[in-house]
Amino acid sequence: MRAILSLLADVWRLSIPYFRGDDKWRGGGLLAAIIALEVGWVYVIVLINQWNAVFYNAIQEKDYPGFVHQLWIFALYAAVAIAVAVYQVYLRQWLEIRWRTWMTEKYLTAWLADETHYRMRLKGDEADNPDQRIAEDISSYVNRTLGLFLGVLNAVMTLASFAVILWGLSGDFSFNLFGADWDIPGYLVWAAFAYAALGTYLTHLIGRVLIKLNFDQQRYEANYRVDLVRVRENGEQIALMQGGPVERERLLSRFGHVVHNYWGIMIAQKRLTWFTAGYGQLSTIFPLVVVAPAYFAGAIQLGQLMQTASAFGQVQGSFSFFINAYTTLAEWKSVVDRLIGFEKSVQATQAEALRSEFHRVPARGPAPLVVSAMEVRLPDGRALLEVGALDLARGERVLLSGPSGSGKSTLLRAIAGIWPHGHGEVGIAPGARVLTLPQRPYLPVGTLRGALAYPDPLENYDDERLREALEAVGLPALAGRLDESGPWASILSGGEQQRLAVARALLVEPDVLLLDEATSALDEASEGALYLLLRARLPQTALLSIGHRSTLIELHERQVTLTRDGEGPARLIDLAPAPVAA
Repeated sequence: MRAILSLLADVWRLSIPYFRGDDKWRGGGLLAAIIALEVGWVYVIVLINQWNAVFYNAIQEKDYPGFVHQLWIFALYAAVAIAVAVYQVYLRQWLEIRWRTWMTEKYLTAWLADETHYRMRLKGDEADNPDQRIAEDISSYVNRTLGLFLGVLNAVMTLASFAVILWGLSGDFSFNLFGADWDIPGYLVWAAFAYAALGTYLTHLIGRVLIKLNFDQQRYEANYRVDLVRVRENGEQIALMQGGPVERERLLSRFGHVVHNYWGIMIAQKRLTWFTAGYGQLSTIFPLVVVAPAYFAGAIQLGQLMQTASAFGQVQGSFSFFINAYTTLAEWKSVVDRLIGFEKSVQATQAEALRSEFHRVPARGPAPLVVSAMEVRLPDGRALLEVGALDLARGERVLLSGPSGSGKSTLLRAIAGIWPHGHGEVGIAPGARVLTLPQRPYLPVGTLRGALAYPDPLENYDDERLREALEAVGLPALAGRLDESGPWASILSGGEQQRLAVARALLVEPDVLLLDEATSALDEASEGALYLLLRARLPQTALLSIGHRSTLIELHERQVTLTRDGEGPARLIDLAPAPVAA
């Protein structure tokens, strides 16, 4: 019972925000219309049940005019039932897509807000497959929740309607036990309840293992799919390393988990189907077996037999809802668990970000960037580096150097505001824009214009300015391809991608520019030319760059480096001023 209450609480938590949100009137109206149609459907079934008695009595009495009349009545009932069924499906699909749209927007907003998606990866939650949660689990949740809700509603209304009919048709069952006479009123209702209760208990006993198996199956499928995407995205590197056989074995190992778990589902499903199929076949004949003695004793006519058997079947079917829907319930439970887990992970990550001791404050003085009393830690809490003070004046070029693993890139992430572990103060001049160019630029699929303007809106830059930026960074061949769409991360070489990222900086004209080995794929001459271009085109931009080449020293006015003594955290120190390149 505790597990059921917990599940219902989770479903309420996932569902009620939509029906209280900005789409509550349309969503609530559609739900009310669907419920009304469900009530209409049950009412038609009740009418058809009553029609059964008259129709089969006409057959038994060989009343041909009455037989034809009842056929016309059935045609009317059937037409109404068809119309109800059509609009049930239509309105349900309409509600599903609105509800799914609302949940998708909510989840995407929460996942992408304040770099939550990145911080979840830092916590090790990347294996939770947020793409699957948003793309598949939301759709499954909405579909199954509506289906199960309407199924339960139908079962309750059918039970309430036909239990009354069956109670009246069944009369009392009298018997003598231990010398006493016993009467059971409405015995057919109790027989249907006992039959379905036993079946429900046995179904849960046999099929409950499916809940965990379905949860694990989705996880294994998602992990396998993610690895396939990674192989596709890193195809060149894998090919150059001749890593195909290794990737094949790794992917087959991932797929092995999928197959092994699926075998478990197959075996559990087979056991459950043995029982549910047998239960379903027995359910076809069970009502007739229970009611037939009264018919053969002459107590009821054929019409009453068919009406009673139909009513018994409806009551027993309502009681048996959870037997027939158990597989769907198991899948639904696993979907609910995954969405709740994803929500909790997002909320925990956002709460952790709020507790971060990195403070971004307005910079005091003319410098656009001032860092003070900063300690950067690893996710496990170990201190990685310490920065007593670091400030960048307008137009100043500072080179950040240090041995591999000392924390240079992590320091840039902390300054950019996406690294949550540590403490310190980052002062940014009011209204100043900070732009970071990583070693591997992100190029979204779409037009070249969109990739170049990213992340700003396209209307911020006209075509002439975009073409001029491409030509300035040495990509004149791309100036005429702004409207061409494609996977630019695969089309362009590493050096071309880095040139395009520098073109973004020329367009944005940031106050602070952070370069994390953003020109490492270029030769030294091209790298130097781009740095001189940035100096000429962005004379007021403060630039902090990471690089290992000695040729970078003369392209910066100042050099700072991270040094480590022993096992402690690295410390940032200033080196002698570097000669400025002509």
